[in-house]
Amino acid sequence: MNSIFKQLYRYSHPRSYRHNENLWPYVKINRASTGDISALKINGQPIPVVDLSSLKNKFQGDLLFIASGPSVNETDFSQLSAIPAMGVNGSISIRENINFLFYVIIDMTFIDQRPLIIQEIISREDFYFFTTMHGILKITNEFGHHKIKCKICLIEDACYKIYQSCLSDKNTKEQYQQSPTIIFDKNNEHIAFNKDIRTGIFDSGTVAYWALQIIFFLGFERIIMAGLDMNNFNKPRFYESTTEISPSFLESKLHTSIIPSFRLASCIFKENDISVINLSKNSAIDSSIFHKGNVSDI
Repeated sequence: MNSIFKQLYRYSHPRSYRHNENLWPYVKINRASTGDISALKINGQPIPVVDLSSLKNKFQGDLLFIASGPSVNETDFSQLSAIPAMGVNGSISIRENINFLFYVIIDMTFIDQRPLIIQEIISREDFYFFTTMHGILKITNEFGHHKIKCKICLIEDACYKIYQSCLSDKNTKEQYQQSPTIIFDKNNEHIAFNKDIRTGIFDSGTVAYWALQIIFFLGFERIIMAGLDMNNFNKPRFYESTTEISPSFLESKLHTSIIPSFRLASCIFKENDISVINLSKNSAIDSSIFHKGNVSDI
């Protein structure tokens, strides 16, 4: 039956709508005046989602952001236990001295491969869990909506919004260049940063860039980053063993998308008095972008 609906959708919609083919007709949405999805039903069942407007500038002070680089295993978090933390993908594998409050997953492959981690995340009532519509659909199909106890924060790729036509690089600039919250890189028009995630988040090939846009929106004033290595891509992530390494595609995008996007984010943070400390001393992200420091500096 799924394949029939998918074929019907393909025949009845232009190719630019193809990113929605696995959602229709199971997913129904309503949008707020601010552009974000305010109500969601999957298979007729209402799925509560957080009103993103309620999170705008709600927080302040420090945030610990934990990425997936191997340097996490060399970081002493004991002095950072009081700081709220945001994790991505397998970050929750390190639990001691970490005060996780936020989580971001946009990789559908990760959801497929790590069901135990996903199960732990969605069972935490105190978590703000940021994921996409496709992520929510996968999770509800796998675990059932009744297993979701966390606070679901539905986010979208600004170029692939739900039930809207996708945008090419050229159309993206035309669509968003008048928005006061969206900043395009002067040297790379395909790179942008959105200060208001309600109208979508811009991708650069890494979940860390999605997280930076979310963090800006939440209102934090200092970001302490761990595991932002962006090198040694053949080595296991800190939560992986040598026998279970998932392939990484970051290296192919490092210089064309990832570093330029981080540089743009750095400029925006500095303009808004947001400081960043990168605890990964051998990170490929230059200290001119994010200052490299130690836990003792904090």
